[in-house]
Amino acid sequence: MRKILYVEDNSDNVFMMTRRLARKGFMVVAVGDGAQGVAIAAAVSPSLILMDLSLPVMDGWEATRQLKAAPETSHIPVVALSAHAMTGDRERALAAGCDEYETKPVDLPRLLGKIEALIGTESVE
Repeated sequence: MRKILYVEDNSDNVFMMTRRLARKGFMVVAVGDGAQGVAIAAAVSPSLILMDLSLPVMDGWEATRQLKAAPETSHIPVVALSAHAMTGDRERALAAGCDEYETKPVDLPRLLGKIEALIGTESVE
């Protein structure tokens, strides 16, 4: 089973996304801030990280920079999930090290396509 680390501080989003991804065959580990995301990524070695950008403690941009700078997590693809849809936000996320960018509310088929492109088709219907 493919493991996704979901870094998100909104419990409603966590509940909904975790259920939707579980139905597609993913195991989801969720944490509520960027600092936890950095720490847990090294411990659980997920196939992919879904990273909210507006987070408490450490924002998603900084968390992604730290993940991409660490040898043990630099290979893990990071998809930025953000309500930020302003001009330049996608570029800013990619510059921080995110491999993809998706705006909220999330279009699940489009997100699954991005996940498939990054980690392959296994467990993706």
